[in-house]
Amino acid sequence: MQLTDLKFQPGVDKQDSPYAAGDDRRYVDSELVRFHYGKPERWKGWEYLPNPNETLIGVVRDTHSWLSLDGTRYLALGTDRKLYLYSEGAIYDITPIRETASLTNPFATVSGSPIVTVTDASHGATVGDFVTFDDSSTNNVVDGIEFNNEFEITEYVDTNTYKITYSSNATGTTAAGGGSVTANYQISVGHATSTYGYGWGVLTWGLSTWGTPRSSSSVTLYARQWSLDNFGEDLIATVLNGETYQWDTSGGVATRAVSLGATAPVASRFNVVSADTRHLFLFGTCTTVTDSATQDDLFFRFSDRESLTQWAPKATNEAGSLRIADGSRIVGAVRSTGQILVWTDQSLHGIQFIGTPYTFGQRQLGANCGLISQHGCIDVNGQAFWMGDDAFYMYDGVVKKMPCSVQDYVYDDISFTNKNDIACGINPEFNEIMWYYPSSSATQIDRVVVYNYLEGTWYTSTLGRTTYLGNYTYENPIATEYDASLTANATTSTGVTNTPYGVTAGASYVYNHEKGNNQADGTALSASLTTGSIEIADGDQFMSVSKFVPDFTSLTNNLAVTLTLEDYPQSTTSQVTSANVTSTTTKINVRGRGRSVKLNFITNTVNDTNWRLGSMKLQLRPDGRR
Repeated sequence: MQLTDLKFQPGVDKQDSPYAAGDDRRYVDSELVRFHYGKPERWKGWEYLPNPNETLIGVVRDTHSWLSLDGTRYLALGTDRKLYLYSEGAIYDITPIRETASLTNPFATVSGSPIVTVTDASHGATVGDFVTFDDSSTNNVVDGIEFNNEFEITEYVDTNTYKITYSSNATGTTAAGGGSVTANYQISVGHATSTYGYGWGVLTWGLSTWGTPRSSSSVTLYARQWSLDNFGEDLIATVLNGETYQWDTSGGVATRAVSLGATAPVASRFNVVSADTRHLFLFGTCTTVTDSATQDDLFFRFSDRESLTQWAPKATNEAGSLRIADGSRIVGAVRSTGQILVWTDQSLHGIQFIGTPYTFGQRQLGANCGLISQHGCIDVNGQAFWMGDDAFYMYDGVVKKMPCSVQDYVYDDISFTNKNDIACGINPEFNEIMWYYPSSSATQIDRVVVYNYLEGTWYTSTLGRTTYLGNYTYENPIATEYDASLTANATTSTGVTNTPYGVTAGASYVYNHEKGNNQADGTALSASLTTGSIEIADGDQFMSVSKFVPDFTSLTNNLAVTLTLEDYPQSTTSQVTSANVTSTTTKINVRGRGRSVKLNFITNTVNDTNWRLGSMKLQLRPDGRR
């Protein structure tokens, strides 16, 4: 019997059945396996950044890295509850302050309880917001509770009162204590997941009784998103449908981001800084700068050149505004070669600098090719790639729908309620664009679909990353993962403050990807690859399989190989041969008979080297029709 060379095509095909895919020598499933130069190989591992004790409160929805003028590297991370900065091995809380209030004896304690009632007229806070108290004394202590700290608001009582929770019980009861106190309220928190609104203003007038939620809704309350960019060496941060903030490097890492000021729009969807002309663009913003009620989802403004404060168009400046006509809302935008690409939910548009008096002009580049999420697009060397509601697209001068061998698999299993959470990232080392998305049964991201833009291959994995940032500023890609059951750890040596008292669960890890061979916690990185069903004579004959010859360009430790022989595609019985392969394994003896055979490779032990398949061979012969 001769050896048959198994020349499988690169990438994964989930559009067809495993049986049909085998005809074309295609792989049908993968987990943490990429295709590089046409051959499959296991992903590398990841490590904590900076360590497992430095977790972030909330879900990270955007990350951005840049260099200051003195060469210092910065990484900004925006969550649904906080805005963070990572620099030189430390994480800092730079969340903007919404309001500062001067209070007198605001604290009411009850002996034996850690719950404190705080009185502040018209405080404007809600459950989950953060407040920091301080006074002129070194340690404001009332009944054993130290109030010169940061607290998460755990209960809303009324417009003038709320409650916080300390780490231990009060030793006494005080009706009004604390003396003169300053309360610094951070900007209100957002939603961790998207949901529907069932309250006031939903559906038609008088549909339900007063105070009763509606039974259905078309109003989506989106999870909080951030838009992060740098203006020179300073950070620009826009919170979805909120204000835009600046973090100035000259103030140092112990300072917080601050509002752009009274002349800037008070509500926008996201921002982009034009690279060449240094204009700040705010998309989905206010037609009247100071009035959030005039926010228009298709309207955008740009500041004067080199300015963050000049937004009113004048004959002496380059500020201005435009409105996109096609679609119901602007969804996302990226810088590209010579223009800014802007997507609505229906179309693609290009914004180009044209000079005075209009400064920028716009033109529609494509229709029926809308963007699925704010962070669902990316530009790679002047070519744009994005995920739409129904397919994947690219733009290289012309909008094109991309052939995708996993399209039905992905789109049949997306949670469209949480589609705006979909995050696109790039791994330049392996020419990969990644879209992390929530499956239909999930409320948070738990899957990824990958496109190798040089080789044109697709593959998928089960992996939850809420953001993924390519290694342009740092040595390795940086990604984040959310755990709803995780409570953020205390940060005792870094940051503006320690972890707040009373903080509720829901925190994110930050990872360095493409490092090591394991997951960050030291557990095994389980990778697998499955071929389609291989047959001879178009399945008209049975075959006898007697030998499998493995080939790897790299392999240390063990790799489990399983051969499954079946008589028919829908057979309930099969013959299975499994063996562990090492770098010295020359062959696997098989005694099997069937119309088709498929192979599965899996590695799930700690410190397995990132294996890469070479040329595999099977020894088989025809064995009759019956």
